[in-house]
Order: sequence, then structure tokens, then C-alpha cells
Amino acid sequence: MKNVQRTLVIGCSLIALAGCGADEIVSPGTGGDIIINNPPPTPGPTPTPTPTPTQSLVTPAAGCPTIATTGGLTDAGTITGPTGTYRVCRLPATFTSNDTLRYVPGLLYEIRDRVNVGTDQGFSSTNTAVTLTIEPGVILYASGSSFLVANRGNRLVANGTAERPIIWTSRDNVLGLANDNSDQQWGGVVLLGRAPVSDCRTGVFNTAANPTANPQCESQLEGAAVATPFGGTNAADNSGSFRFNQIRFSGFELAPNNELQALTTGGAGSGTVIENLLSFNSSDDGIEFFGGGFNARNFAVIGASDDSLDVDTGAIVNLDTVIAVQRSTTGDRIIELDSPNVADRTPSNAIPQTRFQVNNFTFVTRAGAPQVIQARGGAALGLTNGVIRAGTNHCFQIDEPATLAALIGVASVVGNCPATDPVRGGAGVSNADAAAAINGGTNNNLAFTITLTNNVVNGTGEAGRTAFNANTRSTFFPTRAYIGAIENAAALTTLFGSWTCNSATQNFNSPLGNCTSLPIYS
Repeated sequence: MKNVQRTLVIGCSLIALAGCGADEIVSPGTGGDIIINNPPPTPGPTPTPTPTPTQSLVTPAAGCPTIATTGGLTDAGTITGPTGTYRVCRLPATFTSNDTLRYVPGLLYEIRDRVNVGTDQGFSSTNTAVTLTIEPGVILYASGSSFLVANRGNRLVANGTAERPIIWTSRDNVLGLANDNSDQQWGGVVLLGRAPVSDCRTGVFNTAANPTANPQCESQLEGAAVATPFGGTNAADNSGSFRFNQIRFSGFELAPNNELQALTTGGAGSGTVIENLLSFNSSDDGIEFFGGGFNARNFAVIGASDDSLDVDTGAIVNLDTVIAVQRSTTGDRIIELDSPNVADRTPSNAIPQTRFQVNNFTFVTRAGAPQVIQARGGAALGLTNGVIRAGTNHCFQIDEPATLAALIGVASVVGNCPATDPVRGGAGVSNADAAAAINGGTNNNLAFTITLTNNVVNGTGEAGRTAFNANTRSTFFPTRAYIGAIENAAALTTLFGSWTCNSATQNFNSPLGNCTSLPIYS
């Protein structure tokens, strides 16, 4: 993100945009059979062609399900696109009771404006007020600045399956108007919690020398009609469970440099589960973590227009098995890592210090991005078992001596980085010192010849590399014998193929079809 002040701005409606300060942030169709009719060996009548199977169009559900929240769902009529006609059930502004959004054939749920899961329960609270559960196969859509936020002390349980992921998308996607380069068509999903953050909204920060300078350090989602804080003291806080989800065409810009992304977490604790997540064509960042700390796995960030992964304000996160692929025309860094630094108002010695580790990853960048990975502000970076297709882009930039000192290490990482300054320093760190730190890890090669197939699948070159035992860095990371996210073509299908969607940027060979269309379940 390109903001100055590391504060989320997510709640501004289009009418209220004037209240958002300039330095605030918020943070081909389903394939058919191909039939080849070889000519008969001797002349004869032309055989009758085998008809290409067609998929039945969706017909609308009879009505909206009943939920416990007062006022319930609003029947907003129907919407028609290339895959059929659907009943539209509009979500309430706030879920006030434990509720479930059921999968109903021919039904879509609409997010209109800001939709809350519960209300903020407070910095020191320990209860879970409201849990919203979403069933596998559910599709939710929105437009403009609309988004959904699970407020602090509440939970979003959105667990799809490999066969039926939950899809969050745009109205244009439903109407068939989105293409492989569309983005910024709605807001996104926000999970807030009570785990520690470093960016205290009062401007008084905790440090190692004075860890209780601000005993109620919390960050604020500025610009919302209702105050929306996040953060607390419970590192194990649980903001819910988010498994097998696609988030498409998100990242609406509320004001210049003030955008939502596909998924934003703020103060989400280690009780939070995030697994098997696709961010597709998110304007601004693909995914952003503000503070908190948790382990997550199986991420695919495809086509983000800014950073693929943005991590800051004291987030302590381990990611295992990550694919990030930029579009050919847009995208900034794959990783932007901050703690943040002095220029972002919060001093680099503020605690908790951002600590971000990624294991078994494959990063594919476009030509012309500034660098693949940037770390600054004293944030701690650890990378293991990775493949970087960098093209003309510098692979690493390490800014500030505190960040260099905090480096966890880079091991078994290869990249086709440029011959001149593949690693750069900045803000008091020389290129030579940054390169020495990165290259000080084991079994790295930043002048590697990439042999990837289908963008992300290991070829013979990657298969010949020795893997690092990442389990020595974190017990969350398994011990594997390969680098990169995808060992072979079969692994792409096993890990990502069944629950993702296909595009010109990345073809997963998913049976669910293209990201520009909606799946139809039998």
C-alpha cells in the first residue's frame, strides 16, 4: 500500500468520503468437450456430429431463507447473467444473532454497503457475541464500496470445501461483465480481533524498554460511521475460520490510496484459521495483515494491482505454500513488509515487531515492478524453499539497519534476479550489506535459470534443488523434500486445482471454470 499513516480506512460511504483524511488507509467460460471426427477410411455418408453438451441455466430460488437476526434477509428480486437467473437475498446491515447463510440452488446473497458481523465487544472482552456461518457453495456479491466486516469479539465461519468453495465476488461478475483484467468492483472481507498490534491509535507506543507505555494499544478503522477498533491483549483470539474461499474483483478505492483488499485482518489471533484462499484481481493489495498473529496455508494471490502480500503493524504470521502471480500490466511488490517505520508514524522499535515467514512459495512478477520483496521498519523476514521468477526486477530490498538486524534468514530460495544488484539496501543499509545478509543463508541461487511450467509448477531445474528443513524455523512448517509451492503438475491439482478458478494470468485447470463466470453445481 502507498499510504503514509498505517491506519485502516474502510467505512467511508461514497457520501462520506470527504471525511477521510488523505493520510488514512483502508487498507475462457467453462470448457466443453473437444470432439474430433476423423474422416472415414472409405467414402461414405457424413456421420452425425456428436452434440456438445450444454449446461442448464440456473433458475431462481423461490424465496429467501429465514435467519435469526431481526429483520432477516431482504428479498431483492432477481438478477440475470450468463449462467442464469438468481434470487437475490440482501444481507442485513448488522448480524445481531448467531446465523447461517445456507446454500440454496439459484440463490445469491448481496452485500449492500457495510455489513457487520456483530458489534465491537471491546479491548478487554473475552466473549464471542455473534457468529456468522456460511455454508459451502454459497456465492455472495457486492458492488462499489460495499464490504463485510467481522467486528472484534465476533466470528466469521466461512468454510467451503474443495468441491464447493465459498465465492465472494462482484455484481459485474454475476452479470457477465467482468474480464480477466477487471478489478476494483467492490470492497472485500475484513476480520478483526483482540490480538496485540503495534500501531496504537493514541500515538503512545509500547517498546521493549517500556512495554506498558500504552496498556490499551489498539488501532482504529478510521472513517466508519461507527467506531471500529481492533487489537487487544489476547494473542490466541479467534476471529473465525476461513477455508476454501475465493475473493474476486475486490479492492474498491474509497479515496486516493485508501482501498480495501480481498482479505484484510486486523488483530486476528492464533485461534483464527485461514486456509485455501484465492485472491483474484484485487485492486490495491491482494491480502493485508495488520497486527495479530496466526498460521495460514495454501494461498493463491493472482493479479493483485499493488502488493500481493502486505504485512505490518506487528503482525506475526507464518504462511505455508503460497502462489503469487502478477498480471502482465499491473502489480507492485509480491511482499511489502513493515513494522512499520518512522516515516509511517509508528517507530521501528514499537512492539510487537512484525515477524513474517513464508515457506514453499512461488512468486511470478511482471516486468517493471520495483522489486519482488521489500522489508523495512525493523520487521523480521524469513523465507524458505522458494522460487522467484523476477524477470528484470530486483529480488530483495532491505531498508534500515533495524530490518537487516532482524532478518530471520533466507534459505533454499532461487530466482532469476538481475545480474546487477539483485539485492539492494536502503535507508542506511548498503547494497553489499543487504546482499551479504540474504546470501548468508544456505543453498540460495539468485542467478538461477527458471524452468517452471504453467507459471508455477516446478521443472527439472527446481526439482534438482535441495530443500531446507523449515520445521526448524517453525513447527507449523512441515519437512518437505522440494522447493517452490508446487512440486509437480499433480500437486497443482491436489493443492489448488479443485477449488480455484482459471484465468489468462494463471490456469489452475479447475473444473469450476473461469474466474469470469460462476460455477453451477448439479
